Amino acid sequence: MGEEVARTEFTRQDRQQYRAKVRRCLDVLAKMLAESKFDFERPMTGLEIEFNLIDAEADPAMKNAEVLTAIANPDFQTELGQFNIEINVAPRPLGDSSAADLERDLRASLNDAEQRARTVGAHIAMIGILPTLTPAHLTVESLSANARYALLNEQIFAARGEDLHIAIDGPERLSVYADTIAPEAACTSVQLHLQVSPAEYAANWNAAQSIAGVQLAIGANSPFLFGKELWRETRIALFEQTTDTRPDELKAQGVRPRVWFGERWITSIFDQFEENVRYFPALLPITDAEDPVAVLERGDAPTLSELRIHNGTIYRWNRPVYDVYRDRPHLRVENRVLPAGPTVADILANAAFYYGLIKVLASEDRPVWSRMSFAAAEDNFNSGAKQGINAQIYWPGLGEVPATELVLRRLLPLAHEGLARWGVDSTIADRLLGIIEQRCITHVNGAEWQVRTFHQIDAEQRPADRRDALREMLRRYVDHMHTNEPVHTWPLA
Repeated sequence: MGEEVARTEFTRQDRQQYRAKVRRCLDVLAKMLAESKFDFERPMTGLEIEFNLIDAEADPAMKNAEVLTAIANPDFQTELGQFNIEINVAPRPLGDSSAADLERDLRASLNDAEQRARTVGAHIAMIGILPTLTPAHLTVESLSANARYALLNEQIFAARGEDLHIAIDGPERLSVYADTIAPEAACTSVQLHLQVSPAEYAANWNAAQSIAGVQLAIGANSPFLFGKELWRETRIALFEQTTDTRPDELKAQGVRPRVWFGERWITSIFDQFEENVRYFPALLPITDAEDPVAVLERGDAPTLSELRIHNGTIYRWNRPVYDVYRDRPHLRVENRVLPAGPTVADILANAAFYYGLIKVLASEDRPVWSRMSFAAAEDNFNSGAKQGINAQIYWPGLGEVPATELVLRRLLPLAHEGLARWGVDSTIADRLLGIIEQRCITHVNGAEWQVRTFHQIDAEQRPADRRDALREMLRRYVDHMHTNEPVHTWPLA
C-alpha cells in the first residue's frame, strides 16, 4: 500500500484523461487475455506480512521511519500508520522444502529487524489489531510520511462528505467517529499471492472465496479494538468501514463498497477489472505517458499503471493482480483474508492450508462453488470473522457444521492432497497442517488465546484500568511470538 505518488491535487481534466486511459488499459488487458500473453509455466507464490511497532510499555510506537532506517533492508517498507511496517517476501515456488526455507529466512529477517528496532526504542509485534491502540493513536498526525496516504485520506473524505462512523457489535459494542482513515492502520494482515494462468484464474478465485470463511475461523487473531472485545476477527469490519467512501444515502441506493466480498462467482479475471472500471470512480487519477497499445504492438509488456492504481484502491478480500516481473506479465490471486501472526509457524501453517486447499478445489470436476450459493460463501465469511474458531460454516453435502469439524473431517485431507500435488515435502506438509489440526482439536487460535488470557489477567490482577490487562496480555503474546511455538501450545496461565 505504500507506493509513492507524484501528484497531490487533481483537476476535472485529470479525471477525464484518467477515465479514458484506464479504459484503454482495459482494452489492452482484454487483448492480452485473448492472446494469453502471460507467464505461468512455473507458478510462483508470494507473501507480505504487516507488523505493528510497540514501545517498552506495549503501547504503539510511532517510529516506523526510524525503524526502517535502522533495519536498512529494502524488503521492509512503510505502511499506513507510523506504528506499521511491512515485509515483502520475494516470489518463490512452493514445492520441495521451499516452505521450510521460507520459515528459516523469514525468522532470520524478523529477528534481525527486531534487534535493530530495539536500538531506536521499538519492538515488532505480529498481531491482527494491536490491543493497546486508542483513538488518540489514530489521527491524521499518525499517518506515515507518504504522499499517497495523505492523498487517499483526502480523496476518501471528499467522496464521503462526512466523518466515518465505526460501529461494531460483539461481546461488547463500539461506536466511534473518525475524521481520518488512520483507524485503517489498526488492521495488519498477511497477503498470500498465487500466480495463475488466465484460464485458471476464475477457478482459483472462486475456490479462494469458498474457503475464506474457514480461513477466518481458524486463523482469527483480532478480537480487541480500543479496549473493547468485539469480533474474533474485528479487522474485517474495521477495514470495511474505514475505507468506505459511501455516505448512508449511497449505501441505501445499493452503491457498492470499495472493500467487499463480491457478489457472484466469476468466469474470467476480466470480469473483475471491468467491474472496477464500471462501478468505482477513481480515487487516485494519476496518468502516465505510456501508450499501452503501442507497447503491446512492439512485443513488450505494458505496465497498465492506471488500471493497477485503480485496482489498488478497490479492496476485494481476494483481489486480482496484474503485474510485470522481469519484463514478463503475469496474473495473481491476492488472498487478503488473514491477520498477521501469531508466529511465523502459524502464518506458514495458514498459508499451507490455503495453498493446499486451492490446488484441489480449483481442479475438481464438480467444484464446490457450483454446489454453494455465493450468498452462503459470504455468510460463512461473516460467521468466521465474528465467531472465529467457534463459527458454524455451511458446506455442500454437510450443511451447517462447526468450522473445526469441517476442517478435521473434510478440508485437512484435501489440503494434504493439494500440497502433495504442489510437490511439497511430506514432512513439512505434515508439520504445517498438523498446526491447523491441533488448533481445531484444542479450539485455540490467536483470538481465543488473547481473549482467554486477557480475562484471566483481568480477573486475577483486577487492574484499575483494563488497558493494563491488555498491556500485560500483549507483553506475554510478544514473548511467545518470539519462540515460534504455535499459538495452540501457548500457556494460558
